[in-house]
Order: sequence, then structure tokens, then C-alpha cells
Amino acid sequence: MSFWKTWFSTPEAVATKSNSLEEVNDYATGNRNPGSERIIFSTERDIDLYELEELCDAVGWSRRPLRKVKKAIEHSFLVASMWQVRGNHRRLIGFARATSDHAFNATIWDVVVHPDFQGKGLGKALMKFVLKKLRSEEISNVTLFADPHVVDFYRGIGFMSDPEGIKGMFWYPH
Repeated sequence: MSFWKTWFSTPEAVATKSNSLEEVNDYATGNRNPGSERIIFSTERDIDLYELEELCDAVGWSRRPLRKVKKAIEHSFLVASMWQVRGNHRRLIGFARATSDHAFNATIWDVVVHPDFQGKGLGKALMKFVLKKLRSEEISNVTLFADPHVVDFYRGIGFMSDPEGIKGMFWYPH
């Protein structure tokens, strides 16, 4: 339980704005002039798929058919996006989603942060936002799949490899 307490007992990283929007405090972004730029989280699903595709392109992900991406978003339990806001302009800089059985388990998918915003604590803040939302729905078992080059990032925020050895198995069509 101490893992969850460390994530949800300290308010300095995320300040609640509304049910679907939260704003990262300047502590997390390192901003010296808080009026010039804000980082906003949202759970709204009305994401421009072309903007999401540009974000995924920026990190080198393979393109996926937009109709399937749209369907994945529509059928996800949780969709989280992270936006840079300057004046009236907003830019999608992060995204994650989760599927769930709506009772016990959730799996986080498609975590992406634009390279210009990596290394600033925003990936950690996005994951904290996602975990906070899942815990608010009483989801207690959260899993994800991580490419080898980001395993240490997820370990750093409390995820661990299966302590009983690998239980996950995969089936792919031939």
C-alpha cells in the first residue's frame, strides 16, 4: 500500500481543475513564468487523430490505420491527453490510454510524450494522472507492456517486472 500512498498523498505534482482537466504545477514543468505556458491533462476523448498521429510520428512509432486508432480510443476505459497551452493555442504533447474489466484490472497502452517535452518530468506526471484516475475507479491491478528502452522509466515510477516470473503470453496470427 505504501506504493499508492506515495503517488496520491502529495499534491505538489498535479492540481485539480475539474473532472476532466488537470493542470501540472510549475514545479513539474520548471516554468519560471507561469502565465506564459501551461501543461493541461484531459480525459476528453475528442482528440484530433491527425494530431495524435503527428505525436506518434515524432517518437518514431509505426503508423496505424486511423479508423483503428479511433476505435481503440472509443473502446478504452480511460483516455488521457497532455496539452501545452500558450494563450489560445494548444498542442498535444502526450497521450496514454487504458483498457479495463471495470472492476479489478487495467492495462495501460500507447504512452507517448513528444521528444521536446521528454526529460522534464512530464511523462511521470502523465503516468501519475493515469494511475490516479484508475485508482479513483477502484482499479487495483495495473499492467503495461514496455519496450526495453523504457523499462527503467517505468521502474522509476513504481512498476516492476512480474516478481513470479513471466506469466504473460501472446498469440499473434501467422
